[in-house]
Amino acid sequence: MKIIGITMGDPASIGPEITAKALADPTVYERCRPLVIGDAPVMEEALKITGLSEKLRIHKVSKVEEALFAYGTIDVYDMGVVDIAQLKRGQVSVMAGNAAFQYVKKVIELAMEKKIDATVTNALNKEAMNLAGHHFSGHTEIYAEYTGTKKYTMMLAHENLRVVHVSTHVSLREACDRVKKDRVLEVIRIADQACKQLGIAQPKIGVAGLNPHSGENGMFGREEIEEITPAIEAAKAESILADGPVPPDTVFSKARGGWYDIVVAMYHDQGHIPLKVVGFVYNRQEKKWDAVAGVNITLGLPIIRASVDHGTAFDQAGTGLASELSLINAMDYAIRMAGQQPS
Repeated sequence: MKIIGITMGDPASIGPEITAKALADPTVYERCRPLVIGDAPVMEEALKITGLSEKLRIHKVSKVEEALFAYGTIDVYDMGVVDIAQLKRGQVSVMAGNAAFQYVKKVIELAMEKKIDATVTNALNKEAMNLAGHHFSGHTEIYAEYTGTKKYTMMLAHENLRVVHVSTHVSLREACDRVKKDRVLEVIRIADQACKQLGIAQPKIGVAGLNPHSGENGMFGREEIEEITPAIEAAKAESILADGPVPPDTVFSKARGGWYDIVVAMYHDQGHIPLKVVGFVYNRQEKKWDAVAGVNITLGLPIIRASVDHGTAFDQAGTGLASELSLINAMDYAIRMAGQQPS
């Protein structure tokens, strides 16, 4: 079975707790060999917080070969960068920000050295990481830097809804300027390859417009005419099944209905909002989240990276109540994608 490296995330966050809860499921060990990249003392505390210390134990390792990969034992590649006495859950700190960064850097290194087959990341806090001197806007940019990748994009997935983005962490004003033929075509190609990596032989790709009603033939903007449509036509010339530009207010419903295997969104919120509407379910009566589901996958990398599609949730850290569903979904995607690769 494939070895899946799982970063612990910011140690002051819910990451350690949901990792413990995810690995309390014995069926995980029937699908993969999980290895947590983090700090063993923090994971020990996570077992206590989640009430799993009698059911599970932590096995500290310093190299992949030392891992046991047996249910009941959580193998932790111990980085030794957290002073547990100084850790304050639910708070931004330089120590925690540095730790989260070091976990990501190490899991990338292990994957690039082919010691593990795929990587899964828990959430980090961008403010804490930058306070620690690691100036990245998120996981995606760290992966791009340490894998030497220039062409990449983010894919979000929940059930049969998959979305990739032409741009992500930029202002809305800048995002509009980034809708250019070459970039749109690049993302369509990446979307096509991603679906094939997931086992979809002939992916159907819905390409969203940028403007209301996809510009209404130039009445509400010309990006569709001048940039998006030429990219779609170029993709079709490469035998890619791309369709659009589809009005943004209907393309996601069509994808949910099976018209498309994946949607190319033009900017961050255009793609994120529909995914989180279907994946994040809040119980108004019980005042808690019934589900925080969805997966964030970086495409175009030489290694596999899937992630939870939520933040550090500092307000829930230390309670043991946070849902592990998104992490389990991310692990399943990583396993599925690793299974499509040559051994």
